[in-house]
Amino acid sequence: MDMKTVERNPADVGFVPQPKRWAVEQSYGIMVLHRRLVRDHEHRTASSESRVYWAMSDVITRRLSDTTTPTWRDA
Repeated sequence: MDMKTVERNPADVGFVPQPKRWAVEQSYGIMVLHRRLVRDHEHRTASSESRVYWAMSDVITRRLSDTTTPTWRDA
């Protein structure tokens, strides 16, 4: 995996979202909606990794089927 540092343009004034960082922050925000990913309950990294895959596959499934599932916010 290649890592590149995104430099801020000195001419920009105020808040300007950076393209790659914005995608990462959005992914973190989506994962927080899944209860088991809010805290680190797992002892093994493989368990945590499987929970992330499970959460993101749920997101992809909902986007493809154009349906919503009830969340704690709907209660």
